[in-house]
Amino acid sequence: MPKTSYQDVYQDNKGQFYYEVSLGTDKITGKRIKRKGRKSQSGKKFESAKEAYTEAIRVKNNFLQTQGYSDYGMTFEQFMNNDYIPHYKTEVTGDTFESRNPTLKILLARFGKKLLQKITLHDVQFFRTWLLDKNGGAYAQSYTSMVFGMLKKIVEFAVTLNYLDKNIAQQVKFIPKGKTDVAYWTKDEFEKVLSKIYVEDFYEHLCFVMLWVYYMTGIRVNEGTALWWNDVDFDKKQLRVHHMLITKSRKNYKRKNHNKTVYGKSVLTLDDDTLEVLRVWKEHQAQYGDMDFIFSYDGLPMIKSTIGRIIARYAKLAGVPVIQAKGLRHSHVSFLINEINASVLIVYKRLEHSSPEITLKHYAHLWRGIDDGVAESMAGVITITTTPSKQFTFTGNQAVKQLSPELSPK
Repeated sequence: MPKTSYQDVYQDNKGQFYYEVSLGTDKITGKRIKRKGRKSQSGKKFESAKEAYTEAIRVKNNFLQTQGYSDYGMTFEQFMNNDYIPHYKTEVTGDTFESRNPTLKILLARFGKKLLQKITLHDVQFFRTWLLDKNGGAYAQSYTSMVFGMLKKIVEFAVTLNYLDKNIAQQVKFIPKGKTDVAYWTKDEFEKVLSKIYVEDFYEHLCFVMLWVYYMTGIRVNEGTALWWNDVDFDKKQLRVHHMLITKSRKNYKRKNHNKTVYGKSVLTLDDDTLEVLRVWKEHQAQYGDMDFIFSYDGLPMIKSTIGRIIARYAKLAGVPVIQAKGLRHSHVSFLINEINASVLIVYKRLEHSSPEITLKHYAHLWRGIDDGVAESMAGVITITTTPSKQFTFTGNQAVKQLSPELSPK
């Protein structure tokens, strides 16, 4: 084919311009890399040799920026293993990375063998459908949202590294987390649960203390399991919440500094009843050994699954709903709102949220009916008086005039 005056640009016997460039050797496959094209990035045929040359330059630059990987040679799996996963490890803690491993495996299983630049809009859309399909992904709404969100971040990272020109995943509608109502105990239900606990027994006494502290403080589950006795200041009536417990088992755990949010570390003021509950438990526990963990009967921490079993056991005995461990935090909020009449600002500070908006996002439904007393108080406050004579001439809508004898034509 005749070569034009532009490097790597040719014209076929039909007069159509195209480019053909050699890009060296693929680092993965070892094959020679060549690129040939008759259309621009937007899919339009070249109308001149200059247009074809401009596209050839873009292709060369893109190749250099992607460190020598050919478009056809890099799979999604290779990109993940060589680029994204090493990057992601530097952005999150080891525990977070470990918790996200199942998500990464889902994405690798779905797209691993596909060529990175060949993943299409339809591939992403079908994946979204699969995640939401009970016969496919069978995941909770919040989890599917997280998985799909991670895919979008991964593709965006590929764009950042110039492996891709655009993030096609952004064209697909995100998956909302969905609203999850967490069951909780009212004050009456909590009292019924407590009535079924025999505190003279050492282990049941521990169960009582655990349930009481969670209900009366609203701390997160892994914050409670990380509590040591030196976190309690009986003189200042304070509880320091600065740690989280990351566990694989009771004997395999890490007590680490709180890093959920910058607002995570907190110091809570304790009520006198809670202080007395803790004081009595400390004395009882000390009879069985010197222990750091508050929620412990043998020196080892309590784990989340144990808390769940304790809740279920006493809930069934008391005839109240079985709630999740995190439901105790919601129970505390319900207690503050419905029994203490706490405002959103008080709850926000108590829970150490980053803003009152976050508090309202998760707990606004618990304030339902709280304005009943306000509505009753509003009655009779405003004195109603009306004028005995007309103050102006109405010149408005004709339909209204027909309804008013004063405005009807005489």
